[in-house]
Amino acid sequence: MTDTRTGPPRDATSAVAGTDAVDATSVDDAAGSRGAPRASRTTDATVDAAGRAALDRPVVPLRHPLRWIAAAVVLVVLLNFVETLFTNESWGWPAVGKWLFSPAILTGLQLTLVATALSAVISFTGGIVVAIARLSRNPVLSGLAWGYVWLFRSVPLILVLVFLYNLGSLYPTIGIGIPFGPQVEVTTANVLGDLAIGVIGLSLSEIAYASEIVRAGVLAVDHGQHEAAQALGLPRRRQFVRVILPQALRSIVPAFVNQVVGLLKASSLLFYVSLLDLFGVVQNLSSTYPTDIIPLLVVATLWYLALTSAVSVVQYYVERWTARGSVRALPPTPFQRVRAAVRRGSGRGPGRPGGPDRARQAASAAAVVASGPGSTIDDRTI
Repeated sequence: MTDTRTGPPRDATSAVAGTDAVDATSVDDAAGSRGAPRASRTTDATVDAAGRAALDRPVVPLRHPLRWIAAAVVLVVLLNFVETLFTNESWGWPAVGKWLFSPAILTGLQLTLVATALSAVISFTGGIVVAIARLSRNPVLSGLAWGYVWLFRSVPLILVLVFLYNLGSLYPTIGIGIPFGPQVEVTTANVLGDLAIGVIGLSLSEIAYASEIVRAGVLAVDHGQHEAAQALGLPRRRQFVRVILPQALRSIVPAFVNQVVGLLKASSLLFYVSLLDLFGVVQNLSSTYPTDIIPLLVVATLWYLALTSAVSVVQYYVERWTARGSVRALPPTPFQRVRAAVRRGSGRGPGRPGGPDRARQAASAAAVVASGPGSTIDDRTI
């Protein structure tokens, strides 16, 4: 018979060599299979040891030398300025103490508070009305609102006050009735007193600015809120009062409080229309006591600083109240921050200064474990 195989015949030597190669490969595979668990256990032990070592090592915060140098320079300059306040006798601190709570100063302060409070309430209410008119689809209302804002943002406040103070010269009587027909008239001087003139002048100017603040807050509300309010079938007035305005207050409050602070300082212009507010009283006393000009100006400065600080405190709590629907947790108040710092300092709260931060150490250990055996972690973390 003829051999039908096409390949060359294998001899005995090659057959034996092939058998040996297969046996050697099988032996190596078996040895590798037996050695794999041992290598894995060694790797796991190394990783565990590195993790435990990372947990035991303290976390050292990153140093910022330039930041501390800048803070030291600013502190030195501030201390030098404070030193001049107490060493320079020209400030007249004894006279400041004498005038700070004098009856005349307190009377002017009361007038300043009354004028500012009335003007703030009127300007905010009027600003809402003008903003609604500005956003109205009625061309007459929107045009008149735009003209009002343009006029009173263009004219300085002192000119508005002077015009109102001389309103009796322009219009001796004020009447209302049928145009070019019978009217009910009253004397201008009997209607507008000095305080009314001051409040109206301040309010007319502030309404123009407040309306733009309110309009910006309303435009900042997402359009989907308008659509949702309309889908609920709410009347337009209820949509604005219950849905749009509460959300717009988050944008309105910071800007409007800035306007209130500006209004508080602008009330000093009432002195030029014969109203003795805080600044007016200081000016009168300065002319009577020329040696106490600087102490009287310091008294006015201290009272304005106190009033502005009180407004800032009110602003903080109003902003915290309006943020209830936009954040999961309200920011802590200053008192809560101080209490938390005291608790951390005494060791009764988490994150004690100088102690090991276990959360950060756990994160460092996890990073070492994830990076594999032989990895290390730097002593410094940002």
